[in-house]
Order: sequence, then C-alpha cells, then structure tokens
Amino acid sequence: MGLTADERWDLVDAIAQRTVAFGISRQTTGDVLGELTVKPLTGIPTALAVLYAFWSIFGSFAGALVTDGFMIKLFDGYWLPWMQAAWPDPGSVHYFLFVGDPAAETCFEAFGMLTSGLFVSFGVVLPAIFVFYLMMTLLEDSGYLPRLAVLMDTLLHKIGLHGYAIVPAILGLGCNVPAVTATRTLETKKQRFIMMTLLALFIPCGAQLGIMLQVVPDTVGWVLLYLLIGFVVFGYVLSRVIPGSNPEILIDVPPYRWPQRANVAKKLWNKTRGFLTNAVPFVMLGILIVNILYLTGFIGWLADLAAPLFVTWFGVPKETVGPLLAAFLRKDLAVAQLATIPMTSYQMITAVVLISIYFPCVATFAMMVREGPRQLLAAIGVLAAVVLIYGGLIHAVGILLGVA
Repeated sequence: MGLTADERWDLVDAIAQRTVAFGISRQTTGDVLGELTVKPLTGIPTALAVLYAFWSIFGSFAGALVTDGFMIKLFDGYWLPWMQAAWPDPGSVHYFLFVGDPAAETCFEAFGMLTSGLFVSFGVVLPAIFVFYLMMTLLEDSGYLPRLAVLMDTLLHKIGLHGYAIVPAILGLGCNVPAVTATRTLETKKQRFIMMTLLALFIPCGAQLGIMLQVVPDTVGWVLLYLLIGFVVFGYVLSRVIPGSNPEILIDVPPYRWPQRANVAKKLWNKTRGFLTNAVPFVMLGILIVNILYLTGFIGWLADLAAPLFVTWFGVPKETVGPLLAAFLRKDLAVAQLATIPMTSYQMITAVVLISIYFPCVATFAMMVREGPRQLLAAIGVLAAVVLIYGGLIHAVGILLGVA
C-alpha cells in the first residue's frame, strides 16, 4: 500500500534529521578569493595580473636566466667550437648536414643537426616548455583555471565558444597537441571545429614563443597583437558562417586549494617527457630535411616560383619559403631560420605571423587527422583562406603606415 503525502513528508524529515548537519556557515579566505576572481569588476584585473605574472616569469626564467645566462654560453662558447674542430672535412656534405656553416659563430647561424638542432631543443625550447607547464599545473591544481573559464564566458560567446575554451587556448601556448585534444571537452561540433581551427592559426606554442623571445624580442609584442586580432576577427566570422549551436557553459568550480608537490612534479615530468620524446626528434629531422632541400636546390627553385606571392602580396623576401617548409615540422625551427634572413622589422613581424598561421606543425596535424577527415579538410580550407587574406591585410597595413 502506497504512502500518503503526509507520510512521505514525514519520511523526508526523518532522513534529513539523520543526514543533514546544521550550523553557522563561515566564509573562508578561499571562499572570498573565489568570489572575487569570478566577478568581472575584480576578476578581470586579477586575470590580467595573473597572465602578466605568467608572461613575466616565462620570459625572465626561460629567456633571460636559463637561455641567455647559461645555454648560449655553453653552446656557443664550448659546444660549437668543439664540433667545428672535431668534425672532419668542413667542405663535405655530412659536415653541412650535421654541423652546418663552418664559419658560423653561433649555433643559430650554423643550422646543423648537432648544433642548431640541439641548441634549439635543449637551450631554448626545453626551458620555455618547463616553466610554462609548471605555471599551468599550478594554476590548474589551485582551482584558478575554472574561474578564468567562467570569467571569459561572455567574451568567448561572441566568437561561438564558451568560457571553457580558454583552457585549450592556454594549453596551446604550451603545445597545440594537448590543446587540440582538450577541444573535445567542448559540447558541440561547431565549437570544437572553431577552437581547433583557431588553435592551428593564431595560438603560438611555447617552443615558438621561446624562440621569438630569443631571436626577435623587439617584434614579439606586435606579432602577438596581430595574432590576437586575427583570433577575435576570424573567430567571429567562423561563428557566423558555421551552422550549429553555442550552448551555455556548465562547469564545476572547485574550491581553492594548495597544489600538492607530488601531483605537480608528476604532471610536470609527464609533460616534459612528452616534449623530449615527441618534439626533439622533429626538430632534428626538420633541420636535416631543410638542409637536404637546400643542397638539392629545391628551396631555391620554390622560392623563385613563389616570389610574386611572397614579395608582392605578403611583402616579405622570397627566402622565407625555406622557413615556411620547415614550419610544417617545427614552427620554432622556422622562426629560428627567419632570424638569418635580412629584412626590415615590419617584414619580420609579417613573416613570423605567416609562420604562425601558415599551417599547423606535423604533430598538431596528426592530432587534427584523428578528429575526422571532413573536419580536417574544412580546417585546411579555412587555413589557406586565412593565410592569403590576413597575410595580404598585414602587408596593406604596413603600406598605409609607411613601414612595409
């Protein structure tokens, strides 16, 4: 026999008395900080301060302290002279491939597998990757990233995304491979496609950022500004062109907590190990392939063929064809190559932006393949259109300003 309405409520009261504890709720410091970091009035200045601190530590530790203060002295002062002296026959093909230019005074200029390849991997990129993932892990384990997602939700809705898209965007600043994987947490195919495409176009990885800070520090701000503008403008266009829904954010916001050292160390080791096993071989392979293409004359032939497009439409020297080919293997390697090509400051800005938006590196491309052939072909079509349109617009802006 079923219970009456009064009996059901009596049963609810009985269960509640056994399971619910009553007391006075007291706000903790974490509760107060949690509220302050999600309200726009206080949360936006906090987010700007956090990102500024993130960038400052990234640049000062990875660039100034480790790379400039130690790695350059080690590689240029000891490793390069030893390789040039110990490797036989400076005029041979194998010397060009593995050591590079015998007259080079720095590892960047040498561009050999065992000189530039090792220096780019361990002297520039590894410190940048290490400090980036350390900062990301601390922000993630402390509980700040979900609050940043809530804070960014209104803005990202303007380009067809919701606030949690900030997580793959920030991950992309470390490496686009896990960032593409993180797009799977977005709810609709439209959101995943937009985010994956914008990642491949406008989010430079930590390795590329590290090289940019090292070889073109004066132009990094302008490059990032152009990439940010492109992210917003083309994201807005894609959100209007691509059919599909843009649901509201639904996210669990955990309380603030102190990151556990064991968890931070484990995550940091796993991510750094992933870079060593996945990225370093591509850097070495990229230098080898590019050197072979130079030796066979293929890059020179392609540069002459593409000269009208590069010189007239993009406003950069035809020699940038070589770095663009290398960018498919590693974009940080491509930026390092750009530093050896004579050009004006604005041409360098344009060239670095082109490297960023030209095509995803092969590791990111492999992740995009897993998302399905239709999405991949659509993304490639968008990439090609954006490169032509945006590259030409940047050149036009330079002409209007009289700096191109």
